[in-house]
Amino acid sequence: MAEEVLIISPGKISSHLTSSLLAVAFLTSFGSSMLYGYNLAVVNSPAGYIKDFYNRTVVSRNGTGLNEEALTLMYSLTVSVFAIGGLIGSLMVGTLVTKFGRKGTVVNSTVLVFLAGSLMGFSRICGSPEMVIFGRFITGIHSGISLSVVPMYLGEIAPKNLRGFLGLMPSNFICAGVFSAQVLGLHELLGKEEHWPLFLSLVVVPTFIQLMLLPWFPESPRYLLIEKHNVHATITALKWYRAKCNIQAEIEEMQEEQRSLSSVETVSVWQLLLDHTVHWQVLSVVVINIGMQLSGIDAIWFYTNDIFENAGILAPEIQYTTVGTGAIEIVAGLIGCFTIERLGRRPLIIGGFGVMGMCCAGITLSLILQTHVPFMKYVSVGCVVGIIAGFCIGPAGVPFLITAELFKQSHRPAAYTVGGSLNWMSNFTIGFIFPFLQMSAGSYCYLVFCVICLSVAIYVYFVIPETKNKTFVEISQMFATKEAVEESQAFTHPDQLKLKKMNGYGSLENGSLEFDSSSSCP
Repeated sequence: MAEEVLIISPGKISSHLTSSLLAVAFLTSFGSSMLYGYNLAVVNSPAGYIKDFYNRTVVSRNGTGLNEEALTLMYSLTVSVFAIGGLIGSLMVGTLVTKFGRKGTVVNSTVLVFLAGSLMGFSRICGSPEMVIFGRFITGIHSGISLSVVPMYLGEIAPKNLRGFLGLMPSNFICAGVFSAQVLGLHELLGKEEHWPLFLSLVVVPTFIQLMLLPWFPESPRYLLIEKHNVHATITALKWYRAKCNIQAEIEEMQEEQRSLSSVETVSVWQLLLDHTVHWQVLSVVVINIGMQLSGIDAIWFYTNDIFENAGILAPEIQYTTVGTGAIEIVAGLIGCFTIERLGRRPLIIGGFGVMGMCCAGITLSLILQTHVPFMKYVSVGCVVGIIAGFCIGPAGVPFLITAELFKQSHRPAAYTVGGSLNWMSNFTIGFIFPFLQMSAGSYCYLVFCVICLSVAIYVYFVIPETKNKTFVEISQMFATKEAVEESQAFTHPDQLKLKKMNGYGSLENGSLEFDSSSSCP
């Protein structure tokens, strides 16, 4: 039976975008990734109403209200507990995807959204600020899981020639989630006091749609074959996700990876960190995930209203300007999504961080000079737009895609745990430190982000190879070649070793070492 399905003309592993692939990418991104963006922005518009609710509840309980510091602390906890939940969720990813599978983890984690939505939606009726805070914490756990599992799932079901396009769809839906929260938060829609519980609990709608439809689609074929050793289910899944393409070649590529992992179980985070054969991959995941959050994008979102106000935009109109920046995020994300398979991963991430670094320096310059040069306030607005666009076109989504591509099946769950946890810790750190950095350094604080962005761009240029249109095995072999070069350089006299150049990033041509014919080895 398997042979009949697999007899297709030999050739490269490539495929067209099928309706099944597109549907799964949409459902997982719409019902999971979009919620992360939505929950990032949803608390901004009703902040005053939530604080009033907290204060009234405390008055009804104790007879006295909260002072300004205590009220600010409670609201800050409501905002920041989302990141704490995200960190916890990211630490659970490795265990969940190994036990339940990729699609299984996405489906099973939906219960967290329904629980959180119920808590936040009924919090005012129950007179319980604790329900809002705990609901935010649970949504954080769900987002921590989703940010890692969705790119992993899409990266494994996609053929190599579509892996970049599908891998960036979650980041586009994150931008769509931010934009949705900005639009719905307008006073004309759900920005009124009586609507804030509904505004917070709307997360259940996309998750309900996902739960109704996603279970009908198959699990990741790579997970089914390499981890579950179920060839029949693998072939069935590939028939769902592929049109007329070389299924046999794709299964042979998976089996090649399976044979290389025949004696290797799924590794833990500790084993991943100690495995010297993947230390360049691990370091790359650390750099790009920390750089993604420490790039200053969160600080820009925090300071956007002040920059717009300094540019002369009237306070009542700033909310609409903010919605405009959300639209820019979506457009930039779509540009990245539709160009990544043509340009590759490296140009998008290097260019994105490069643009962000230059615009951070531009904001510093414009803030310093705007008191003397009037048009500089418009330069600062342009730099804000440049930072947001630069972030969404590459650094917003490529790090999650690259994390999937740099590792084989056995190491991928642990790699996502490391990348996801560092992402959330960096998110929390920048949110906590930036106000103090701004007070101490003033306009010069953005130079810190400039240095970080340019450093990440330089690291990617010199260390991370282009992974476009390559199989997971081929990518692992490129890094294995890099390790072989380092080991050979450690034991061989430099004059005896000639390193050939390939693709401009210093790996070996044809994966081989060339020794001088005049030298001999004992």
